Parts: sequence; C-alpha cells; structure tokens
Amino acid sequence: MDTDVIVVGAGPTGLMLAGELRLAGADVVLLERLDEPTGQSRGLGFTARTVEVLDQRGLLPGFGEIEISPVGHFGGLLFDYTVLEGAHFGARSIPQSRTEAVLGEWAAGLGADIRRGWEFTGLTDRGDHVEVTARAAGREHRLRASYLVGCDGGQSAVRKAAGFAFPGSPATREMYLADVVGCDLRPRHLGERVPGGMVMAAPLGDGVDRVIICERGVPAGERDAAPGFAEVAAAWRRLTGEDISGGGASWVSSFTDAARQVTEYRRGRVLLAGDAAHIHLPAGGQGLSAGVQDAVNLGWKLAATVRGWAPPGLLDTYHGERHPVGARLLQNTRAQGLLFLSGEEVEPLREIFAELIAFEDVSRHLAGIVSHLDIRYDVGEGGHPLLGARLPRRTLRRADGTTVTTTELLHPGAAVLLDLGDDAKARAVASGWADRVTTVTAAPLDLAAGDPLAGTAAVLVRPDGYVAWTSADPQDLATALHRWFGDGPVPAGER
Repeated sequence: MDTDVIVVGAGPTGLMLAGELRLAGADVVLLERLDEPTGQSRGLGFTARTVEVLDQRGLLPGFGEIEISPVGHFGGLLFDYTVLEGAHFGARSIPQSRTEAVLGEWAAGLGADIRRGWEFTGLTDRGDHVEVTARAAGREHRLRASYLVGCDGGQSAVRKAAGFAFPGSPATREMYLADVVGCDLRPRHLGERVPGGMVMAAPLGDGVDRVIICERGVPAGERDAAPGFAEVAAAWRRLTGEDISGGGASWVSSFTDAARQVTEYRRGRVLLAGDAAHIHLPAGGQGLSAGVQDAVNLGWKLAATVRGWAPPGLLDTYHGERHPVGARLLQNTRAQGLLFLSGEEVEPLREIFAELIAFEDVSRHLAGIVSHLDIRYDVGEGGHPLLGARLPRRTLRRADGTTVTTTELLHPGAAVLLDLGDDAKARAVASGWADRVTTVTAAPLDLAAGDPLAGTAAVLVRPDGYVAWTSADPQDLATALHRWFGDGPVPAGER
C-alpha cells in the first residue's frame, strides 16, 4: 500500500479530513488538481456548530478575531439566533481562502502528504484495497490505498468514477457571485428582495464588496466559462437601478439552486464528503460547514478501521449519521430559497412565517436547523438530553485545582470519558480502552439551573464531540465502549 487513505480535493472538507485522519494515526495522501489555491472565496464564514468543531481542535486562534452575528435570517426573515443557547448566525467575514490556509497548515503539520498539481483520473475498487490513477507533471501515476474519499466538490470526479447515484432537483435559476472593486456599494449584508430578484452586498475591506445577484426569470444554463463583470453589472443595474459598470471584479462566478444528494455515502472502499455528496443553494455558510462536519464524523471512524480496532459496522455509521443531516440541509436551503428568491406570489407565506418566527419556540427550532446545533445521532437507548447531541462547552475543575474546558479536552482528537462523580468503577472499566479513550476526573463549575450536565455522574464523548453514553442511560459503560471503540487494545504487530 502507498498509504492508508487517499483523499481527493484540498478544499475545507478534504483538508479537515486529512487532519482528522492524521490526528487519529492514519496515513493520508491528499491529491489536489490545482497547483496553487485560487485565492477565491465562495464561502465567507461558517455556522455555530462549525465554530465549535474548529474550537474542538484548537484551530480558532488561527482565524484571528472572529466576528459573530447574533442576528441572522431564515429565508430573508430576520430573528435573533441566541434564543438557542450557543447559537448564532455563524462566524462572518472569514474568506474561504483563510479557512483553507488554516486547515492546510494544520493538516500538513500533522504529517498529511498534500500533493498539489495531482489530478485524479480514475479508480478501481479491488475489494481489499482501491487503486487510484492521477496525472501530475504530464505523467500518469498509480497509487494504492485501503480507502479513497472524494472531497472534490459538486462536480466530483470521484463520485462519477465510482458510480454513485446523485438524484435531486435540477437547477431552475442562475445567480452571480463576485468580488467587485471600485463600485461604492451600500451594504446589503443579508440580502434584499427587490422587484425582479434579490441582491446582496457586503464590504470586505480595501474597496472590495462581495455581491450576490439573483434575477428572477433567468434560467440556469450550461457554461463553459465563468461569467464576466459586464454581465454582473448589467444584472445589478436591472435590479437596483445603480450603474457599477465603471468598476471591476477581482473574480466572478455563478451558481444555481440545484439540490442533489448521493443515495449512499459509501460504496465499498470509496466514500464521499462535502459537496461531492450533497449540493444545494448557499444559505448561511451551511455548505462549507456541513462538509467540515462530514469530515470530523468520518475521520476517526475511517482511521479506526484502517488501524484495526473499529468495531463491526462503525464505518457504516458515517452514512447512517450524515446522510440524514445532508437531507435536512437540502430541505432547509430549498425552503429558504422559496421564501427569499420567489416573486410576489410568496408574500402571503412570508407574512405567515414572520408571525411564526415571533414565537420563541419557532425561532429556537429554526436557529437549531441553520446553526447545526440541533444535530442528534442515534447512539442507543436513553433519555438523557445530551445523548447523541454535541457536548456543550463547559468549564471543569480537576482534583488538583486546575481548570479545563470540555472543548479543550477534545483537542487531541481522542474520545473522552468525563468522570464527573469521581467514580473509581467507571475509571476501571474505561482503563481497558486507555489507548483510544482518555478518562478525565473533574467537576463542572457554575452550572446553571437545568443544565444537562447537572447531576450526571459520567459522560462518554466521541472524538467528534458527540455524546455516546451517559451514566443515566440504560446500557452500561462497557457496552457503549465496545459499540464505539471495539474490544480493547490491538497489538501493534496486528494493526
């Protein structure tokens, strides 16, 4: 074998996956068609849950000061996301190029073999391994690995080569996305509905504005090249009456409202993540965020599989857990598109929706959907409010008086047993998995009334930050450890 895992695509999803695999001890080769990053940034931030995910790995300092917006929208209807604890309308004004730089430096620092200028050209699943062909420097190369993961975007060559079905809704409209210069635009941060469509303008600094233009009645068509600035300026004038033709653009792109999702996230030894597995209308940074979260869900499971300690079926839980999340993503972005981009015929629905959002329970529900904080996986029987959900950030005090946050405990990328009740029996049980589960004895500080951790003696947290077991659940700790982390240490010679 040339490596344990080959990942195709060095966008945020592929880079995050490469880092996760290395953190969990798997070797990885990351192939990227482009010689250098484009510097273009379709995404300008990420959701609340992705902020947490990056914090779990200690990556947030690399982004500098992060702007968090408490107020956001659902389909253009504004409301305060902080009605849900921990929720916000994501981290704003972070170019995707910066995200890729942070993740790329992290993954490379962990030992990921990142090969730029390597274009994936084909694959053969041999049953016990996968062979990949790629072109680099004018030559054809052949690589072998235990698994291949396509993180190569909406037009995924890996998805097509492996024969994944990709059903869904075809594009009905085309929209422009551009960073324009010298246009002196007033901010329209969350977008504005105007007669004939929707426009957005967000200042990026140094005289650059990010614009998005959706003009109703413009059908989606096949393009051989990106649109030009003249098309953007003409559409902007038709929708706003403002003439920006005297300016220019550092780059222009287009996108559609197509919504598709593969029927399976794994076919044999080939898996998909991010836009390779699901495409949808951009709304609130959810695309980049869902891809990063796909990677964090998959990374530790795939590493456990190639290292030999994964319990039966662990790798298949990637599809079982993330496919429903992807379907929910398509549902909410399609709903937002109907509310925000349709014509006058949708106004009665918008008025009713605005009334509903005024109810706190409705706002909390929508905030959970768009922030991705409402994700809950099926991890077993039990009624604890945290079971299957992400562990919220809390401060803990160890016996020696030092403090640590639950988020900091996840920096190494290992599972954690939080012994919150100084339970020697639980520690003894977990000791059989000490090579993959870190036991921490500590007590929570200053929990608010009704906090889900209050009165909970122990919590088992997976490497991706989701709670797999609590002391309040019917299954015992040993059962949960076997289910998620196998049967105990694997001798080095047998891996």
